[in-house]
Amino acid sequence: MATFSIENFGCRATEADASALRRGLLDRGLTLAAQHDSADFVVLNTCTVTAAADSQAREAIRKIHRANPAARIVVTGCYAQRAPGELAAIEGVSQVVGNSHQREIPSLVEAVRERRITDSSDFVPIDQLDRHSMSLARGPAKILTGDIFAESTVANAPATFEAGEDGHTRPILKIQDGCNNRCSYCVIPFVRGRSRSLPPDDVVRDVRSLVSDGAKEIVLSGINLGSYGRDLVPRAGLAKVVRRILEESALDRLRFSSIEPQDITEDFVTLVASSGRIAPHFHVPLQSGSDRILREMHRWYRTGHYAERIRLIRRLLPDAAIGADVIVGFPGEGDDDSRATAEFLAQLPFTYLHVFSFSARPGTKAADFGDEVPTQTIRERARALRAISERKSKAFHTSQAGRNLRALTLARSGEDWTEALTGNYLKVRIEGRHPANEWHDVTIRT
Repeated sequence: MATFSIENFGCRATEADASALRRGLLDRGLTLAAQHDSADFVVLNTCTVTAAADSQAREAIRKIHRANPAARIVVTGCYAQRAPGELAAIEGVSQVVGNSHQREIPSLVEAVRERRITDSSDFVPIDQLDRHSMSLARGPAKILTGDIFAESTVANAPATFEAGEDGHTRPILKIQDGCNNRCSYCVIPFVRGRSRSLPPDDVVRDVRSLVSDGAKEIVLSGINLGSYGRDLVPRAGLAKVVRRILEESALDRLRFSSIEPQDITEDFVTLVASSGRIAPHFHVPLQSGSDRILREMHRWYRTGHYAERIRLIRRLLPDAAIGADVIVGFPGEGDDDSRATAEFLAQLPFTYLHVFSFSARPGTKAADFGDEVPTQTIRERARALRAISERKSKAFHTSQAGRNLRALTLARSGEDWTEALTGNYLKVRIEGRHPANEWHDVTIRT
């Protein structure tokens, strides 16, 4: 019996993709191995949002190959779509499959198992590959990738759930992929393609299937989740599909991945506030607190607009978790810009921040801007923003002390405790060992 393992890098969308790959390989009769060093096939689902993400993937490939030289390593994901040749040149890599052909990996692995295709250092030209008929048997294939902008659907696995599978308790349902925005620093639209949405009927069907399997909380995800439904005919919208989920399923709790500030409308926040079944948790990417830098980033809002949306959330949902992404060291970011960002973050009611150092991505406009910020300066600025995040996280936790909240047990536990997650994104420890995916009423303590 052939075995496989999967290592995932990156965002919730890649987690959903990894879940789809896992299900597809299981359906082909492979067995999930406990470790990479005992697997016949190792699939790495990569991220390419930063140079550090690329480096992490390359390091993982080399480490896996050293530990298991006989394994066939299949590299897929965003890095594989962006720079397949870089990955194909690494010793130990058997196949590189871009996002454009990711759903074909189970068929590719099956073909290798049955010796219909073999590993080779020779490349099959892209124009000789038929993405729909999977005609790989005509010759050896090392790189399998193509035009991601030709993709017109959201690739998902059949919606199945098993509590604690691969360490996950809350299944991620990807209902949107791709992005039509062109932020000057971001390579993701070029490796994910244009924005496209899963039809509402399919979303509801998948939610109901996951609930039937025992899922108590589902995370809706997408590359640009707030743009959901704008490509559909008739046009749908995130709020509309959320209402259908609430009306047509018995799901206990729904949570969202990040939503852009322009999509945080009063109607949408009111919808969240009106239902006890939606997690009061908003992750709203900011990137900079300087209007000048936001303009250079090609972000389609300014700080005043952003602040209004965050205060709207806090007004309608006083105990909601509110998080943001911030990029430090964008080209040309001066001391005034950095200071403006720190002051802006300090004055708004965030509960946590994700702070990233700028990383020039090939093919993006910002990669050619020049005027680089020194590495040491970036580190100092990032350290200061993370200190703000830590203070805000502690203050939020303190503000919740004494509240009685419902928390879902996660897969992580210790000798006499189990980790659980509240609706407003507080990770707590409850006494005793408990199975994952159980509801518990907890009292928050400082």
